[in-house]
Amino acid sequence: MIRRKKITVVGAGNVGASAALYLAERELGDVVLLDVVEGIPQGKGLDMLQYGPVSRFDSRIAGTEDPAAMKDSDVVIVTAGVARKPGMSRLDLLAINAKIIRAVAQNIRAHAPGAIVVVITNPLDVMTYLLWKETGFPPERVVGQAGILDGARFAAFIGQDLGVSVEDISTLVLGGHGDDMVPLVRYTTVSGIPLAELMPQDKIAALVDRTRNGGAEIVKLLKTGSAYYAPAASGVQMAEAILKDKKRILACSAYLTGQYGLSDVYIGVPVVLGGGGVERIIELKLAQEEKTALQNSAKIYKEAIADAIKVLEGK
Repeated sequence: MIRRKKITVVGAGNVGASAALYLAERELGDVVLLDVVEGIPQGKGLDMLQYGPVSRFDSRIAGTEDPAAMKDSDVVIVTAGVARKPGMSRLDLLAINAKIIRAVAQNIRAHAPGAIVVVITNPLDVMTYLLWKETGFPPERVVGQAGILDGARFAAFIGQDLGVSVEDISTLVLGGHGDDMVPLVRYTTVSGIPLAELMPQDKIAALVDRTRNGGAEIVKLLKTGSAYYAPAASGVQMAEAILKDKKRILACSAYLTGQYGLSDVYIGVPVVLGGGGVERIIELKLAQEEKTALQNSAKIYKEAIADAIKVLEGK
């Protein structure tokens, strides 16, 4: 008997619920929606299940508070944590979400030891590192959603400004998932045409700046929450690449062991993402300015990782 793939989404808030729905709509597998708040995952899961006949998908969705329900999951998507509020940076969330991620990691290690884990919780690169440490999984099986979302934001702004289809826009954003991200403009094209041939430098710089602050812009508008549709969809794109072994080249937060002159840190770089997780890290020949920006971004997150470990050790 052939069974569907199984995906567990940890966290039934806006990001997690959106991710669960996108997974089911694409029929990537059966979905477990897991949360600690009684009734929330069950209610949202039941609502999505009833949406199935309308959207014509057969994936099953079940909400639960029991971590054991993630048993035999092929992929676990982690969205659990507190969302940003106006005036907060992603790093402000560090102390709160570090403790949540520790508990999540323990449950994954106990109940889904063979899963590949996609992390969306902020601060993304720090939480991905902590989850890798706490699970003890090989680093290729723990990957963070970072550059896909940042690149999508950049592409959306470019398409809006040029009045062209976003389907023709290809972007690449490296570095930490924060204000210090590194959009690589020379790798950004519109139907193969370099962006610099279609847009003046001052406009490009403005869009890069808006991309860096894309999440904060949404937080400011929402006032009581943060982005969820695009982050969830970006995580699902990664899950699809893994579940279908697509070998996609995507910008993800991956563990570096000397690439780009960096080690023992999770940071956004281009990777080949497939059935084995991060199957290969692609090391680009960066200009000195780009390399310096990437290393500066990594430095911020290495310091944040040290702070997070102190939090978990009670120091």
